Amino acid sequence: MPAVMPAVMPPAPEPTDDAPDLAFARHDHARCTRQALARADQIARAAGLRLTPVRRRVLEILLEQHRALGAYDVLARLTAEGYGNQPPVAYRALEFLVDHGLAHRIQRLNAFTACTHPGEDHAPAFLICRICAAVAEAPAAATRAALDAAAGNLGFQIERATVEALGLCPACRMPPA
Repeated sequence: MPAVMPAVMPPAPEPTDDAPDLAFARHDHARCTRQALARADQIARAAGLRLTPVRRRVLEILLEQHRALGAYDVLARLTAEGYGNQPPVAYRALEFLVDHGLAHRIQRLNAFTACTHPGEDHAPAFLICRICAAVAEAPAAATRAALDAAAGNLGFQIERATVEALGLCPACRMPPA
C-alpha cells in the first residue's frame, strides 16, 4: 500500500466549483480537518442537533484521511478508544452523519467518507482511486442535471442518485521515480 501523505503539506487553494477537491491535492490537512469540524459544529448548532462525543469522534476518524472507511473499521477505532464495541455504536453515528450531510456513503466500497462541502446543497460525484482508495468529491451538478433530464424524458423522477467513478488519483498515476 502506498505511504500516507504527511499531515502538514504546503497550503493549496480552497476547492471551488472549478477546482479539484483537496483529497488529491497537497494541502494543510490539519487545517482542513479543523475547518471541517468547526463547520460540523456550526451546522449541528444551527439545526438544533447534538454532535455527541461518539458522533464527533466518528467524524474525526473519517476526516483523518481523504479515503472511505467501512463501518467495522470505524468500530475498531471506537472500541480501541473505549467508545464501545457493538456495531450499532458505529452504524448509528455514521447514519447520523450521512443523514445530516456531514458524511457520504460510498456504495461501491460499502464505506463512508466525510463530506467536503457540509451544509452546501451539492450533487457530488465520487472519484475513487482503485490503488490507494483515496476518495474525492467532484462537482457534478451538470451530470445530475443531465441525469434528471434523461430520467424525466422517461417519466421517471429521481429521488436520490450517487455517481461513483473508479480510476487512478494523481499520485498513483505517477510512475515510480
